[in-house]
Amino acid sequence: MAPGAGGRGELTTLDGWRRFVDGPPKPPTLLSPGGLRRLSTTDRALYDEDRLDHHARMLVVATSFVEKTVVCGRRLVLLNRHAISARRGLMVSGLPGTGKTSAIAQLGLAHELLDRARHPNVHDRIPALYITVPPAATARMVAAEFARFLGLPVRARSNMTDIIEAVVGVCIDTRTGLVLVDEIHNISQITRAGAEVSDTLKYFSERIPATFVYAGIDIEHSELLAGTRGAQIAGRFTLVPTRPFPYGDEWKGLVATMEDTLLLHDHPPGSLVKWDRYLHNRADGMIGALSHAIRGAAIDAILNGTERVTKEGLDAIPLDHAAETPKTPLRKAATR
Repeated sequence: MAPGAGGRGELTTLDGWRRFVDGPPKPPTLLSPGGLRRLSTTDRALYDEDRLDHHARMLVVATSFVEKTVVCGRRLVLLNRHAISARRGLMVSGLPGTGKTSAIAQLGLAHELLDRARHPNVHDRIPALYITVPPAATARMVAAEFARFLGLPVRARSNMTDIIEAVVGVCIDTRTGLVLVDEIHNISQITRAGAEVSDTLKYFSERIPATFVYAGIDIEHSELLAGTRGAQIAGRFTLVPTRPFPYGDEWKGLVATMEDTLLLHDHPPGSLVKWDRYLHNRADGMIGALSHAIRGAAIDAILNGTERVTKEGLDAIPLDHAAETPKTPLRKAATR
């Protein structure tokens, strides 16, 4: 699931990242029937809008995969603390909708909160940096993504050296210790532009004393690991794979956790838990599809006034194409 209230886009700027670290706003209080009746028409509309906004936010659940990613990442940060070169990194790989972005964002969150605790009232540190690799990216585009996160101007006349030196200087001065690079599957080592992007990231990792974390779709079988450059990445990065959840206790816990966040006036407690197997089949074990279905049905329940999530309401929420179609060979392999 997406890590922040505004989704992934907010994470790619320093202000957005800090809002994510500071946490989402407090959920609205569900009023009693009497309190609800006392609201004016305008106040009721505002109250419902607050609840709609609450359900629109992606809930972060501490799944076993998130916990494994955070533990592996924290271990690498510690192991890299005194490394002069050849720092090791982390790759998080899996199908879309399995929580890769949430996992690396939670790793960044844990790292930043620990840094804040160690350096209270110090506001000039940037412990973690988050970027995404654009489709058909060039080396300059990726360098500009680093600069954009840090709020550094990138002018048309700025050359690569100018951008890189500015980014490295700020990262060193602000003690950046963790660099999160999402959508890494957009890099292909078999194209000239992709190879140059890979070289630029490697150069950043050599200049910035930080642990680098990559996340992307099916990285282990992607062109990122092709050729000599790919072999170097494979030799320096630990892989943490994610896959659809099997039907079991953890899945049931995910459904129960999401149901507990619902702010509806006529939703029978525990009704979603009774449908956990149906929800598993519907979402194909994908946490992103599960979240989308439940949150979408809750939003519809407020808009249509039923104030409860029903099986019919869940059926009415269109999911992503992958969840709505028979399993592909890749998805079948991932669930084994």
